[in-house]
Amino acid sequence: MVQAYCVKCKKKGQEMKSPKIVQTARGGYMAKGQCPICGTTMCAMMSKDNAEKSIKAGAKKSF
Repeated sequence: MVQAYCVKCKKKGQEMKSPKIVQTARGGYMAKGQCPICGTTMCAMMSKDNAEKSIKAGAKKSF
């Protein structure tokens, strides 16, 4: 589903566990979820199109 960089593990392209799509104060979209390895919160900025695709793929809509 949604891939992001884990700052704690230092691994690129980690699949988020239980991703939630949120809208920022400025109108952008961001995916927030947990790292499957260490459990740290991960965030990934995305476009509106990618956010809609992620929601259709199973991410939770939180806005």
